[in-house]
Amino acid sequence: MSTAAPVSNIVLVHGAFVDGSGWRGVYDTLTNDGYKVSVVQIPTLSLEDDVDATRQVIEDQTGPVVLVGHSYGGVVITEAGTHEKVAALGYVCAFAPDVGESVNSLIANPPPGAPVPPILPPKNGFLLLDRERFHVSFAGDLPPEQAMFMADSQVPWGLDALGGAISQPAWRAKPSRYLVTIEDQMIPPQAQRAMAQRAGCQVTEIAASHSVYLSQPAAVANLVRQAASG
Repeated sequence: MSTAAPVSNIVLVHGAFVDGSGWRGVYDTLTNDGYKVSVVQIPTLSLEDDVDATRQVIEDQTGPVVLVGHSYGGVVITEAGTHEKVAALGYVCAFAPDVGESVNSLIANPPPGAPVPPILPPKNGFLLLDRERFHVSFAGDLPPEQAMFMADSQVPWGLDALGGAISQPAWRAKPSRYLVTIEDQMIPPQAQRAMAQRAGCQVTEIAASHSVYLSQPAAVANLVRQAASG
């Protein structure tokens, strides 16, 4: 699919432990610019379910789509982005796996000295972050009150989502951009850079935490605009 003409449809996919409401600042900025923005509420139970939910939203769009994912949402867009309506991909401090890779495999060998996300042991097949460490690890540049609310309103992350493997990575065929967050305590910046380079992404770096979509929505919106401009 040609991306020479600007794309007006944006589909946003959230990551693990949170829901789509966190995109509000990005949504407002882009809709004010005239884009049609849709936010997917993925269940984060399994990669298959999350991809299905995303493709349903893509199907509802009239014309080409820029598909954007944050964190685990990057896995979802990597699989769902092969849809013929997807013109470009945007990774926001997100996982960008290759064939056969999952979040599990990508986090198995963290870079030396990299922070380890405070994921608690699984309970009934689901994962949560340690609420006492949520602010530092996930939302270091947000006010403490906001980070505490996010910690207390976490969406449990299913082990089947963590282990879901990619069959055909969309970034092999679709132009992609990546926003690296250099203060990230969830996905190390060096890991983000390595995935972005492998995927052939155009890269922008920003001093922000893993919650950049909340703390600096204008920067995320700018990445989306660049992807939409072709």
